[in-house]
Amino acid sequence: MTTETTVDAETMKAVEDAARAARDTVADLASVPDRQLDHALRAMAEHLGLHAADVLAANAEDMRAARADGVRDALLDRLRLDDVRLSAMAGQLRALAAVPFEPARRAIRDLPGGLLLEEYRRPVGVIGANFEARPNVVVDIASQFVKSRNAGVLRTGSAAIRSAIALADHVIAPGLDRAGLDPAMIQLFRVPGQVSARALVSQPGLIPLVILRGSGDSTRSLAAEAARHGVRTMAHADGGAVLYLDEAADASMAEQLIEASLDRLGVCNRLNLLLVHPNRWDSLVPLTLTLLNRLGIAASLPPHAYPLGHEWALDAGHEATVTIAPADGPYAAAVIANDETSGLAAAIVTSDQAAAAEFLGAYAGTGAFWNATTRLLDGFKLLSVPETGINIDAVPGPRGPVTFRDLYLRQFVVTPA
Repeated sequence: MTTETTVDAETMKAVEDAARAARDTVADLASVPDRQLDHALRAMAEHLGLHAADVLAANAEDMRAARADGVRDALLDRLRLDDVRLSAMAGQLRALAAVPFEPARRAIRDLPGGLLLEEYRRPVGVIGANFEARPNVVVDIASQFVKSRNAGVLRTGSAAIRSAIALADHVIAPGLDRAGLDPAMIQLFRVPGQVSARALVSQPGLIPLVILRGSGDSTRSLAAEAARHGVRTMAHADGGAVLYLDEAADASMAEQLIEASLDRLGVCNRLNLLLVHPNRWDSLVPLTLTLLNRLGIAASLPPHAYPLGHEWALDAGHEATVTIAPADGPYAAAVIANDETSGLAAAIVTSDQAAAAEFLGAYAGTGAFWNATTRLLDGFKLLSVPETGINIDAVPGPRGPVTFRDLYLRQFVVTPA
């Protein structure tokens, strides 16, 4: 996608209309009891079961169209729904409904003159979300908006549009309605085409914040476009996790973590770059190649045709690939992860506590792991809460999995004590 593409008036108006419809529900959300919001989430979970056939039929159409367009491997895996995944989505909704709400206000300190400083949590209002063709994300993000008392305008990749519409119409809207909430609070933009994404980030008065997920180039382009319009973004543009096998790595554990880190190929926190200490190269690399071959995954060995941080999950036709390279110790591995990758996540496999401390102290990325898979860098796996995305920006604010707890504005209020 290029930023020179013109947004036509019809698309712009459609986004404006969706944003206005969502905004009209915002005032009522402030007074909604917590239990009513949780009831909506549980109702959505129930509707996932009641309308599983409708959702799966729509997803089957998306899958057929994607295959006809030449989509394959990891991208198809992102798009696919089945009974197991629907059950997991319902389970996450119920789990989110059971999570306590954050306090709406908290006392900070007493001020001179008999005054009290408090911090209030205010919803943003209307939040936009543009994300990859992954149907479960429709429910993940909608549920976060509901839990945080925000309305939202969602836009997904065209490949998932039928699945997204089925989820919006058969799960989200009836779940909200059943709980006595206005279904208009969650809008799904239904016009395919990337130009709608640019319209979404061009409405500062209606949609002041947009969550951006997807491939690096398109997401960075949208973030730049949003900045030109004065729209703030929480962007998740790049991924690709690192696993370093230290000199003191246990071979069995290394095998287990490599396999665990490759259970899904189309996700950002999967194993992308495998670093190996030179003293263990001859023993661990052949073992790794055998494992990758069994899993149907190719290895990129030195000399590399791509940069070390090349994210294979976004490389159509080469998603099932892992880069393997040497790293001369824990500090060197951390430097490579810092300098050559997105800074999403990195792990060390070692039985040497000092080596682990050296690696964890030097790595500055969003998630750091010792003898654990980077696939744990996920809102639900880490925090037992679905996420809107994983923010890797090196600035103050929410970093890592972004959940409903992060979708608020801080307000300072001074009153008589």
